[in-house]
Amino acid sequence: MFLHGTALMHAAAVGVSRDERVRQVRDRHASIRDLAAYVPAECVVEKLRRWKRQGAEIAYLSSHRAEDGVEADRFVLARHRFPRGRVVFRAGGESYGDVVARVLPDVLVEDDCESIGAEHMAYPLVEPRLRSEIVSVVLPEFAGFCGLPDSLDDLAGPARAFRRLV
Repeated sequence: MFLHGTALMHAAAVGVSRDERVRQVRDRHASIRDLAAYVPAECVVEKLRRWKRQGAEIAYLSSHRAEDGVEADRFVLARHRFPRGRVVFRAGGESYGDVVARVLPDVLVEDDCESIGAEHMAYPLVEPRLRSEIVSVVLPEFAGFCGLPDSLDDLAGPARAFRRLV
């Protein structure tokens, strides 16, 4: 589960359209730098709780590399009562693809990085030999999870059962 732009959004994004949220990021709105004030996108916490009750093991993929940013993510997740899960991030010269390969989830949920460019997406950076092992779910940036299925089986497809979710 990618955090920034997928599961979390900056505080100024509350109550505005998805397009306005994207514009705020492109314009570098001041709230983007206030990491501790981030909030869940629509329906995220409720959906993750449903999946967790079905047995999903959740890992959160942070965009931060420094420990202070990752700690801010952990603080926000706890404050908004996200289901427990480890927070993973890029270490050293790792790409997002390297982190996903290290975790090797059954499903990767991320956004399309509309505000910063698709080259920042994780799944395309995963080695081709591993991509067939991972269901990629790409959402519009800041769209929330309301449109995602409540059932893990429906999320992964009828032929796949899974438990690890990033």
